Amino acid sequence: MARIELAGLHKAWGDVVAIDHLDLAIEHGEFVALLGPSGCGKSTTLFLLAGIYAPSEGEVRFDGRVVNEVEARDRNVGIVFQSYALYPHMTVRRNIMFPLRFKGVPEAEAQRRVEEAARLVHVLELLERMPAEMSGGQQQRVALARALVKEPQLLLLDEPLSNLDATLRLTMRSEIKSLQRQLGVTTILVTHDQLEATTMADRIICMRQGRIEQVGTPDDLYLRPNSLFVAGFIGAPPINLLPGTAEGSALRVERTTLRCAGGAEGPVVLGIRPEAVSFEADGIQGRIGDVEPMGRETLYLVDSELGPLRVLEAGSVVRHRQGDQVALAFDSAATLIFDRASERLIPDARLARAA
Repeated sequence: MARIELAGLHKAWGDVVAIDHLDLAIEHGEFVALLGPSGCGKSTTLFLLAGIYAPSEGEVRFDGRVVNEVEARDRNVGIVFQSYALYPHMTVRRNIMFPLRFKGVPEAEAQRRVEEAARLVHVLELLERMPAEMSGGQQQRVALARALVKEPQLLLLDEPLSNLDATLRLTMRSEIKSLQRQLGVTTILVTHDQLEATTMADRIICMRQGRIEQVGTPDDLYLRPNSLFVAGFIGAPPINLLPGTAEGSALRVERTTLRCAGGAEGPVVLGIRPEAVSFEADGIQGRIGDVEPMGRETLYLVDSELGPLRVLEAGSVVRHRQGDQVALAFDSAATLIFDRASERLIPDARLARAA
């Protein structure tokens, strides 16, 4: 395992900037996720770490050693790609063994390492099969074994679960996380799927337009997003974002005045997670616009005095129907207020109660 540092890392193709002077440290044995929408620079960052791309500026360091000029095959990095990238004409055994051909590993040692890697990912009984004879989940495990057989100091996972069905993704998330803890290898997951990031990683690096928007634990990014972008990107169903104007202790949203504390002034955006809204006997008035049963929960879309609101209620019983008149209350401790111009969180600002 290795400690990874990115120092002023910059990658551009002409006028197109993919990575804009990143500074980041990843500790020995840490599992981190690079999370963000398409085009935010997360895959480019991974390719820079792997040695597939060379940086335009800045440094990539493994355990304090600058590796900018080190070839990809000499970095001792294992990579699992979205497409698995297995060789169709090779057996599983030969696919897993392939990286060892460039390291001059003796045959007996190579066979031992192949079988150990196959055992770790539960494909030992498939070693003589061809890729076409396996399911997508089995091919994904083989690709993981091929990355691990090198005994890498850094494991890179590039959208490794996106080709799997929902049930298999759930299983593989758990298996990869357990395997990473068992091996203690420094691991970086690239994903646009917030659920993968929040369930698998120790820390999340949320990226936007080639820059780091926020770094923190899954709870940090969900409970205390430092920008409107992070608040809107993290969370399913999405957070309610309501434009308003703050003046003193009053917060005006649509035609309703709410009480707030914490120093917000001027144009703001009020953020309320759907699970922080509840149906009460008295409160903000609204009408149920749509109902989405989700098994253990029900999502209500409410046309309220504050504007459209999502309300997530625990339980499988649907308590309200389309067209019902309802009253809504908020968990004030879970509300967020953002400055509309800068799109940054106002740290101490909170909603209090209706005026």
